[in-house]
Amino acid sequence: MARPSVSTDKQNTQRQHDALDPICWKVFEEKTSGKLATDDRPDLLNALSYIRDGDLLTVQEVDRLGRNLLEGLIVLNDLFQRGVGVKVLEGIAAGEHTERSLILDLALALAEDRRRDIVRKTKNGLEAARERGRVGGRRPVVDDDKRAAILVRHARGESIRTIAAGVKVSVGVVHKTLTTARTETETAAAAANNPR
Repeated sequence: MARPSVSTDKQNTQRQHDALDPICWKVFEEKTSGKLATDDRPDLLNALSYIRDGDLLTVQEVDRLGRNLLEGLIVLNDLFQRGVGVKVLEGIAAGEHTERSLILDLALALAEDRRRDIVRKTKNGLEAARERGRVGGRRPVVDDDKRAAILVRHARGESIRTIAAGVKVSVGVVHKTLTTARTETETAAAAANNPR
């Protein structure tokens, strides 16, 4: 048995391991998003190629098998044609399945609809925040003070690693800050040289 799964929450991942480890011969833990196409999910592909006729693929929920109804159905049809069953631990399709059924199709359709609803609500929330003058997303790592410190230290000739350690940010953040500042300077210079 195997399971493809994805979670950025360590507690959720552990919960899934607790449910699957005792009943599975092999567990595949997926680090990529289930929103990606099947071909872009190497751990899912590894799980699907590992399974043989007579095996039972165990998943937390049926939507782990595809980002939408069509992809989920393609994966299920392929498994069933190969003689592989599917065991779903949670959701309306919970149970063992050896062939397609209305409940499996419905579970995939509902998962796709739920995913679409989340995307729509997130988009609406971001648009509403923008209208109020707020921008969504994470707070930037580099505030104005850190940006100024990075630029001053770089002007003094300090290496990127030294700057990163001194300002307490990553090397990548320093590099990005310097690249952005360089682009802004070049853009401003080009605008000054080409007045309209």
